[in-house]
Amino acid sequence: MSSRGSRVATLALGALATLSLDSAFASDTAAKPEASIPFADHGGIWNWQADGDKGLWVQSNQRQWYYAKFLGPCIGLDYANSIGFDTRPMGTFDRFSAVVVPRWGKCQVQSFELSDGPPSKHQANG
Repeated sequence: MSSRGSRVATLALGALATLSLDSAFASDTAAKPEASIPFADHGGIWNWQADGDKGLWVQSNQRQWYYAKFLGPCIGLDYANSIGFDTRPMGTFDRFSAVVVPRWGKCQVQSFELSDGPPSKHQANG
């Protein structure tokens, strides 16, 4: 086989391997649809509850719960009495948003999904 022929064969095998990996990752990542709370900047959020420093349950004004997982620890969230929701530029709270903890800073959301809500106090203590 010529040098050119072996290069073409190598490229073809590389392309097949890439297609196989892409389809494997696509089936893993397509499991859950993206969630969002529209008009979060105008009363679209009803309630919230911290999940330590790793995430936040957010309840829309339709009383649907969502879970926001952060890119890293959200320092101060566990002790905050109030927080801000950075929904720029569209006013929608989603995986591109952030939470602002007064005196601590901003926590970037990594994922935002529908949730059953925070565990009840009975479940959390039991």
